[in-house]
Amino acid sequence: MRFRRALTAGLLAATALFSGAGAATAGTTGKDGDPTEAGTGFRTATAVKQDQKATADASTGDYLYWQFPAGAGQRPTARATVRLPEANARHGAATWRLDVFDGLRRRQACAEGEPTRKAGPQDSTITLTCTLRVVRPYAERWSDDPLPGAYYLRLTVVDGPDQDMGLPVHAEVEATAEDAGGKYAEGGELGAPLHAGAVSEPEGGWTGGWWSDRWLWTVGGAVLGALLAIGGYTLTRHPHRFSR
Repeated sequence: MRFRRALTAGLLAATALFSGAGAATAGTTGKDGDPTEAGTGFRTATAVKQDQKATADASTGDYLYWQFPAGAGQRPTARATVRLPEANARHGAATWRLDVFDGLRRRQACAEGEPTRKAGPQDSTITLTCTLRVVRPYAERWSDDPLPGAYYLRLTVVDGPDQDMGLPVHAEVEATAEDAGGKYAEGGELGAPLHAGAVSEPEGGWTGGWWSDRWLWTVGGAVLGALLAIGGYTLTRHPHRFSR
């Protein structure tokens, strides 16, 4: 318990050092409430909710940033679709990349998806995806496992003709999360999210909801154990019934 308190304090202190005093901006929203601008860095990353679509008009070569929440027991997936400049305005293929960072700005590995894609001269749009590992309720100090809190998305072109830099593009991003199930439930938890940023707490909370499919296994095991106990008692108490 003492170790977990020390871990929480260390992580929160590190968050303060990395985050600074500036808060992320919420960005401009459209008539439906969805953000229509992206930030230009971690401190100005536009906040989006899970399952909410955010858009941004930008230029090829810009770094676009968003942030979204993820709680313990969730498996987040980020998806970005880029509408590219007109084919006759481009001078060759370009490689786009979607990066995901945690609250301490550590790049998180994608367990599934295609976070890097090359757009050919004739492609009009490309889609990039990244599914993270399951968010854990706590982790060891040396681990870079995903923890509850805000996650940052960064979208940019990493390779392309110099003549194409500055051409207009339109980006659309969305972050979703699915419940990973009871087998990922653990006993401990952080005292607070790793870094909440400007995002709202996810629907199930930072530490996950109380319900888990592990309850089904627990209750089922208890019922089965009770039935076996009753059967064993009956067999030993009245063996003549079964001998007949």
